Amino acid sequence: MLGELAALGTAFAFSIGSVFLTLAGRHIGPLVLNRLRLIVAIFLLSLTHWLTLGTLLPWDAEPQRWLWLGLSGVVGLVIGDIFLFQAFVWIGPRLSMLMMSLAPVIAALLAWVFLGERMALLEIVGVALTLGGVAWVVMERNSAEKELNPDYGRGVLYGLGAAAGQAGGLVLAKNGLGGTFSPVSANLIRMLAAAVVLWGLTFMQGQGRATLHALWTNPRGVRFALMGAFFGPFLGVSLSMLAIQSAEVGIASTLMSLTPVLLLPISYVVFKERYGWGAVVGTLLAIAGVAVLFLV
Repeated sequence: MLGELAALGTAFAFSIGSVFLTLAGRHIGPLVLNRLRLIVAIFLLSLTHWLTLGTLLPWDAEPQRWLWLGLSGVVGLVIGDIFLFQAFVWIGPRLSMLMMSLAPVIAALLAWVFLGERMALLEIVGVALTLGGVAWVVMERNSAEKELNPDYGRGVLYGLGAAAGQAGGLVLAKNGLGGTFSPVSANLIRMLAAAVVLWGLTFMQGQGRATLHALWTNPRGVRFALMGAFFGPFLGVSLSMLAIQSAEVGIASTLMSLTPVLLLPISYVVFKERYGWGAVVGTLLAIAGVAVLFLV
């Protein structure tokens, strides 16, 4: 049950982390947030790697692992998370993470179209349930909400982009996780590759000084970002790597997709978000679709 428990822990960690990252993004912006949390995550992961495995970096990893896990980090942690953090700011963590439940559906559809993997009837039913559940929640908003949040539509599209990025990242990560390779090492490689690409682009665009200024002048946002980095890219992603390695991908994906359900009461209390029973039913329907898709 180690993999299943790790997957459930991933859902809890991402729930808490998404709240802190939403608060941080509202203070320092999504791009600055992504740059900071990668540095924090690398520091925490390197320390953990040294304490558990004896080295600061996974020097003994084969080049093939560095390639696949590095590509996974760029796709999932740079491209995907840029979309996700902006979605956090525009539509909040609950709906953003619900959009992320589409990641396994997107991965299955991509494998069907480009890799020729066939989908059974029940898998098609699972895809339909997930899409229907997410659509139900997305469409279940009143006119007052439209007026209060003009970025709702863009936020949903960015959430969809984040799901596509995570789907690609997980598929690539699976190729680099064979055998008994440490999930901490895998996560660290992904973070390192993402940080090199993201910070390289930052300095090429001349945004290094602006980034440091944003961090210096927003200490509250930095504190939120530090907490979000601990629960999200450090604890949550490490647990997700352990879950993928130790459990069947279907079971792990289903349990990890429970984050939107856990965020229902959290968003109600923390962000004073109000929603009808349609949002609850749609969320449960989407999660049921993920379960059907991967547990058949």
